Amino acid sequence: MSEIAVMLTILAITVAIFVWNKIPVEIVAIGVALILFATGIIGIDDAFSGFGSQTVILIAALFVVAESIDAAGITTWMGGLLVRFAGDSRPRLIALIMLFTALLTAIISVNGAVAALLPMVVVLAVRLGREPGQLLMPMAFAAHAGSLLVLTGSPVNILILEAAIDSTGRGIGFFEFALVGLPLLIGTIVVAIYLGPKLLPQRVPEDSPKDLSDHPRVLLGHYWPAEHELVRLLVPVGSGHVGDKIAGVLPATRGGVHLLSVQNAAGKPLSSDVLGAGNYLVVRGTASDIADFALEHEMAVDTTHGSDVACGLVSKSFGVAEVLVAPRSNLIDTSVYPGMVTESGSLVVLAHQRAGKSPESGANQVKAGDTLLLQGSWNSLDQHTRDQNVLLVDSPDAIRRQTVPLGPGAIPALIILAAMVVMMTTNIVPASVAALLAAMAMVLTRVVTMGQAHRSMSWQTLILVAGMIPLSAAITKTGTAEMLANGIVYLTGGSSPYLLLLGIFVVTAVLGQLISNTATALIIIPIALSVANEAGLSPLTVLMCVSVASAAALLTPIATPANMMIMRPAGYKFGDYWKFGLVIMSLYVAVAVFLVPVFWPF
Repeated sequence: MSEIAVMLTILAITVAIFVWNKIPVEIVAIGVALILFATGIIGIDDAFSGFGSQTVILIAALFVVAESIDAAGITTWMGGLLVRFAGDSRPRLIALIMLFTALLTAIISVNGAVAALLPMVVVLAVRLGREPGQLLMPMAFAAHAGSLLVLTGSPVNILILEAAIDSTGRGIGFFEFALVGLPLLIGTIVVAIYLGPKLLPQRVPEDSPKDLSDHPRVLLGHYWPAEHELVRLLVPVGSGHVGDKIAGVLPATRGGVHLLSVQNAAGKPLSSDVLGAGNYLVVRGTASDIADFALEHEMAVDTTHGSDVACGLVSKSFGVAEVLVAPRSNLIDTSVYPGMVTESGSLVVLAHQRAGKSPESGANQVKAGDTLLLQGSWNSLDQHTRDQNVLLVDSPDAIRRQTVPLGPGAIPALIILAAMVVMMTTNIVPASVAALLAAMAMVLTRVVTMGQAHRSMSWQTLILVAGMIPLSAAITKTGTAEMLANGIVYLTGGSSPYLLLLGIFVVTAVLGQLISNTATALIIIPIALSVANEAGLSPLTVLMCVSVASAAALLTPIATPANMMIMRPAGYKFGDYWKFGLVIMSLYVAVAVFLVPVFWPF
């Protein structure tokens, strides 16, 4: 049996197993690489070449960058904007998500845009009570269309430009790709809005994130009466109470105002017994009681954080966390009371509940299963709530991401992201190097920790891509790709020019579902130019057809890393892509075969 026959057999079996969906995709990908080695088609180095490829490194670095953007609160801010403009309208929400994704793709590439927006869209879907699968595939397909908006949207566009200059001496303008990109984007949005609910799976993934966007208000209503508020009162410079005993100014309870803690601006509790300029008193009570007290004692309500202070519990610099006292915890039988500073000196106990009810005022003994509400700086919460004596209800990191838009790491994250975009668009360094530099900078500037960077990796995506790269190389090495391309183009090349474009589109799109669109373009471009020369057609016409077809990687999750990234968060299966993808593919066919000749005549 020839190598091409063996290759076609392996390819058919691989696709069948993916569609069967009974074996983990990571096992299938690694198994394919090992079978290719066992049959002698590739060597041992080639079998594992994917794990050191630029593509895998780029994707891994983009995961860290996306995690950083999310951790800095940028995606929360963008999600808030989308909710504000979309309201309750599903069509408007989908249109805004897809437009934003397409525009970002034009700047930083398909994979970068999908990686950056993925966390935001997942949380947005949960917040609005929608299945992530209804939003993520439209987002990814909008990225594919967005790659054809400008020259820098995809490496394939650069290849097309170079081929056009070599064959005709005429280039393709920076925005000229939008002549086909805009119709594709608009058409994809229309299909997603009107046919998406029927074609996309309405499936809830196993590990959907929890919606914590209104968490501070939920906690306030859970721990204190509905009419009470939590407010931070600032002791201003020049106040007559600076230097007074705290107990003299405000006992634990004074009328309707209750003192919970004394903190600095960052939310760290202070152990001093006297008031100092710049101190903050965290109090609870009715709005009128607190206002009267603040006026009487020359204090001001904290407005330094603007509208970012959520119910007095959460801001850019401080937050809260709930913990349950674990069985056999060392905390059992110790005393606790609201306002108490923890042993670390960094957190304060705001509330204590047992079986959903607050014990009597004053100090109470801790029992297993009790709930403590702690407040402090975000770093302190992250550090001191990971304790074997307590069980964390919701991680401070998750609360911060969903409740604090544009957190303290937002400015460095945006600067680093902008630098990465500049490096990618100007090709100062390869894309993988730009992404790695950005990922390293995110860690060094403490936008994310190394632990968060490690946890951001989607190992399923990385292993799948790395395992499938040898298959892509083998298809090219054995001549299988060229044989398929020549065969289809030969069958259509001597007929109508429209049929020729259809043949070029079909072979390009078929290969694009199995290997990268860049590799597909490198294979098809010389063949398409040769056929155009023999048929007397304009090279620009066939090149733009190849460009559109290369972006039509829509039928399988392995077609592009972007398709793979959304698979697990959306709960997609291998066979879910082609249902929606075929309809979008028909739009790509119409654009490539009938619209391309309008702008780039035969």
